[in-house]
Amino acid sequence: MDKVNRQSKGPRTYGQFCALARSLDVVGERWTLLIVRELLPGPMRYTELKASLKGIATNLLAERLRTMEANGIVERRLEDAGVAYALTPWGTGLREPMEALGRWGAPLLATGRGQDSFQPRWLVVALPALLRGATASPPVELGIETDGFLMALALGEDGPSAFVPDRVPTSVFTAAPDVVVALAAGAISIEQAVAAGEFRGDSDVLRSAFAPVRANATPPTIGD
Repeated sequence: MDKVNRQSKGPRTYGQFCALARSLDVVGERWTLLIVRELLPGPMRYTELKASLKGIATNLLAERLRTMEANGIVERRLEDAGVAYALTPWGTGLREPMEALGRWGAPLLATGRGQDSFQPRWLVVALPALLRGATASPPVELGIETDGFLMALALGEDGPSAFVPDRVPTSVFTAAPDVVVALAAGAISIEQAVAAGEFRGDSDVLRSAFAPVRANATPPTIGD
């Protein structure tokens, strides 16, 4: 493993010889894991990160990126469109714990979106996390369109994956983001999801991608 610098600006540490504590020393600052979420699907330019992370101050985003780069989580790449930020191989290793945290927090979405901001590309990370353990044979590929954003959900013997396709899949499910999340989390049935959205293509593809429907999770009551 590459040497990791655990010292951030104005060094803050739990001072504990524990892998979890030391991980939090590196990624526990506000916004850090959300920057990782943005970069898991692929590299992004600074302006793209700023636009997607509603509420983060420009100077704070710059500070977080500098610290993450110093800690070996992100790196800068020179692309045709200019400089972009990307996760290093070590930074990409955060996918598994972040997916687990996303699954744990899925019941908290039951209250609805409300006034919270949302970026459709977040589903590229969220859907494989919610569908972890699901398989399909033969493999299927389903297009999912929400808020004008098209992604593809692939499901095979190795489990689910999601990506931005270079073509429109044959079967496409279109719905509001809360419907897509509810379907993936097992909170609603396929029939309920289709009734709330629109589907075109082979219905067997849709059923293979989202079956079996998982039992509805009850969100915790904050403050109990």
